[in-house]
Amino acid sequence: MTFATTAASAAYLERVATELDVPPGRYEEATRRYKSVGEWLGREESTLKDLSPEVYVQGSFRLGTPIRPVNEDEHYDLDLVCELDASKSNVTQQELKRLLGREMQLYAKHQGMKDVTESRRCWTLDYAEGAQFHLDALPAIPDAGRKRAQLEARSLSTTWVETAIAITDVDHPLYEVHCDDWPHSNPKGYTNWFRSRMKEAFERQRAAMALEAKANVEDVPSYRVKTPLQQAVQILKRHRDIRFAKDPDNKPISIIITTLAGLSYGGESNVAYALQAILAGMDSHIETRGGVTWIPNPTDPEENFADRWATHPQRKQGFFEWLKAARDDFLRIGTLANRELLVEQAAPVIGDRVARAASSAPSRPARTSASLFQRAALVFLATHKKPAPWQHVRGGTVTIVEAIVSRSGFRTRRFYHDGTPLTKGASLLFKAVTDVPWPYDVYWQVVNTGPEAAAVRGGLRGGFDAGNVDRGSIMRQESTSYSGTHTIECFIVKNGYLVARSGAFVVNIA
Repeated sequence: MTFATTAASAAYLERVATELDVPPGRYEEATRRYKSVGEWLGREESTLKDLSPEVYVQGSFRLGTPIRPVNEDEHYDLDLVCELDASKSNVTQQELKRLLGREMQLYAKHQGMKDVTESRRCWTLDYAEGAQFHLDALPAIPDAGRKRAQLEARSLSTTWVETAIAITDVDHPLYEVHCDDWPHSNPKGYTNWFRSRMKEAFERQRAAMALEAKANVEDVPSYRVKTPLQQAVQILKRHRDIRFAKDPDNKPISIIITTLAGLSYGGESNVAYALQAILAGMDSHIETRGGVTWIPNPTDPEENFADRWATHPQRKQGFFEWLKAARDDFLRIGTLANRELLVEQAAPVIGDRVARAASSAPSRPARTSASLFQRAALVFLATHKKPAPWQHVRGGTVTIVEAIVSRSGFRTRRFYHDGTPLTKGASLLFKAVTDVPWPYDVYWQVVNTGPEAAAVRGGLRGGFDAGNVDRGSIMRQESTSYSGTHTIECFIVKNGYLVARSGAFVVNIA
């Protein structure tokens, strides 16, 4: 199956994905909310304190694939795991769930919220109107040992098993009984698998964002990085929501879309190409085992994400009808180059608001295209770049405030981060300032790239050079020797700890 894609439609789909993505403030709010629950469960007065509660996000917020609600009155679902250090020999599913329920009820009362409600597996917190959040808390206990034994007994993969958990389910036949047979899950393992499917794309994108922002790669939050795989999943989820707006019970569940997308993604460089690969390959990863349609959980081959299709055949039919519609719709959109036609064809399948907003949104600047990814990968992911050897403890800031280039016969002038390429044979002076109290040590790291430097013995640099502080001034002299994209960064070390780093200053040399 082949799809035609115009440059205009590819750019449009990038903007569609941006419009669908959850605003950064919502990610930050979600983080605050789940951390607040974790702090409550671990407080001194908590009845769960001795069980070492660990609270973490699962679902779309953890995977980086949540989408804005179709309308402004809908809510975001924030799914949490509350993992407790308990044993199946000492507690039943029912008892574990009640333990968490009591603390969640106290939390709701303390926060002035409505009483928590119980569902099949979770406790649900409803935040006040305007917050637009539902929080589902799933009680769980570690279960890696039992799950590993089960998989090994059947000679199945145990790659992701170390984070397996046992969970509660009121419909489980042994819900009230002390036993070893609990329902299971592995949200951390699934996330690790999903991230492994887009690892290279994620690193390229994050490095490009760091390069453009003159920041350290580690300082770019993961939730701000969106790979083509994540964007494709977001677009497909919205397409599904629109198509099944009047039949929500039979819509394909997100875990099936996400899993088949992850299996079909081949590292494509933009969302248009990712959609092509995913839509073309989705059904090839659906198996039949003993007459049963099977979509295996990549982290647990014994689990079938399509298990409900056997008892609800209309859901299986709904999936394949949706897949055909998605192929037809995005094939048609991919052939278009006219903005008005793009909106006209996209509105019925992704929603009118998103379709129009994507049409009016500015295009991404050319500097963030593939060429930027390639340059960012060269300097941030270079194998000769050494990691900082000091433990990082934030204790201040350091900034490269001025860069000066001089060359015999030419006027001395300033130049700027990631600016116009400089000529070879020039001298460079970098000046930095810091608010870290004296005394401290200064180090500089230069990372250069390109075939010219690589061809010279010792030409590739990536280590750390000690610097000097002259009467309170932090300065470094370098020269333009090799063509390519290079970086220089200033590090402040105090008492053996890295307390500040400037972020990479990019120097382009013609």
